[in-house]
Amino acid sequence: MIEMKEPLKKQMKQTIKVKEVELGTGTPKICVSIIGKNLNQIREEAEHIKTLPADIVEWRLDFFEEVTDRSSIQEALVEIAGLLPKLPLMVTFRNKKEGGNKHVSPAEYAMINKKVITSGLVDLVDVELMTDESVIRELITTAKDHKVSVIISNHDFEKTPPVDIMVSRLVKAAELGGDIPKLAVMATCPKDVLSLMEATRQVREDHGIGPLITMSMGGIGTVSRLSGEIFGSALTFGSAKKASAPGQIDAAELKKILDLMHKSL
Repeated sequence: MIEMKEPLKKQMKQTIKVKEVELGTGTPKICVSIIGKNLNQIREEAEHIKTLPADIVEWRLDFFEEVTDRSSIQEALVEIAGLLPKLPLMVTFRNKKEGGNKHVSPAEYAMINKKVITSGLVDLVDVELMTDESVIRELITTAKDHKVSVIISNHDFEKTPPVDIMVSRLVKAAELGGDIPKLAVMATCPKDVLSLMEATRQVREDHGIGPLITMSMGGIGTVSRLSGEIFGSALTFGSAKKASAPGQIDAAELKKILDLMHKSL
């Protein structure tokens, strides 16, 4: 069994508040992603998100055509924050090796995320667990200085690892100083989904780490996007016009199901 260092366990927050949204309590919050390639598409998607029951908006920066241009990143952030001022803004650059749309070098990855963190417009940033550890620690330090919460994430688009491996990755994310560990794995059979749920339960209940974000991707794994309140995942991703990952449910339909499940608990 993975053991978490006692001093760290005592330091873990059970909830994280971003703007008026509290992660880690009640019904899982709904995040909807912006995946536009340019400013016009970003504006169009942000306007559409206004009509959806979203709690958090994610900008998937790896879809943005001008991702290495700092001024273009700033301009897009200003647009999103201006159109959706009440929603917490999460920014994610997902590398191709973790299922993203682009690949950049570690130096570019650090530069992009630093620009995002220091913009003064972002509430959460997603940092990949498999990034060089020195880059992770540098980004966490920068984020803390700018009061930005850090999600440390790991994705496997091919399989679902054994439960102990999934637990160890989530624990490692917490040990590195992440505010919210995240894990997304691909389900190929019902057992995979049960494994992801059990790993989530262990990390939340046995290790006392939270809030967490976990999901089993693909059609088989859809149930994991609905059952977070039971097993311990604080956030789920709903789709707007287009899904940003396999198995996402339309945000409006997702809201109805989550509310229905919450009433039964």
